[in-house]
Amino acid sequence: MVKKSTYADILEIAYRLFAEHGFDKTSMSMISKELKMTKPALYYHFPSKNSIIDALFNEICQSIRFEYFFDITSYTKQNFEQQFINDGLKILAAQQTDEYYARIMNQYQALGYREVHYAQTLINILEGFQTGFEKLLQYGASCEVVHTQDLSLAAQTLTMIIDGMDNFVGYGFHYRYEDIWIKTVQTIIKGD
Repeated sequence: MVKKSTYADILEIAYRLFAEHGFDKTSMSMISKELKMTKPALYYHFPSKNSIIDALFNEICQSIRFEYFFDITSYTKQNFEQQFINDGLKILAAQQTDEYYARIMNQYQALGYREVHYAQTLINILEGFQTGFEKLLQYGASCEVVHTQDLSLAAQTLTMIIDGMDNFVGYGFHYRYEDIWIKTVQTIIKGD
C-alpha cells in the first residue's frame, strides 16, 4: 500500500512539474525535491525520468478513454439523449478544471513526433471514441431514439467534435463548448 501511495504521489508531482517546465527541463532532482524524497528513493520507484513520463502517460491515457466517460450500460430509451449530453459534458468539465492537462498533452503530442508509440496510443484512443460512439448510437437506434441513418459518419463527427473541443480548450479559446456539444448530440439523435 505504501508503494502504491508513493507511486501516485510521484506521478502527481511529476504531472505538475512536467506541465510547468516541460519534459526536457524537469529533472529527477526537481521531482525528488518537491516530494521531499532523496534521489535514490525516487530511483527506487522509477529508474529514470523516461520511466516516469511513460507511467504518467499510461495513467493519463486510462483516464481519457471513451469507457471512462461513457458507460453504455447506464443508457436507457428514456434517458438516452440527456445521458449522452451529460457524459460528453463530463469531459469538458474535467479538462476545464485541470490547469495542467492541456500543457501536458501538448508535450505528449510533440513527443509522438519523435517516438511513435505515443502517437499511436493517442490515435488508438481517438479510434476508441469513434468505435464507442458508433456502438452507443447503434444501441440508441435499436431503442428507436436515434434517427440518424449513417451511424458511422455520426460517430466520426462526434469524435472530431470531442477532439476539436479538447484542442480549442487547450489553446485557451472561450467558445460555447457546452452549447456546441448539446447541439451536436441533439442534431445527430434527431437525424437532421
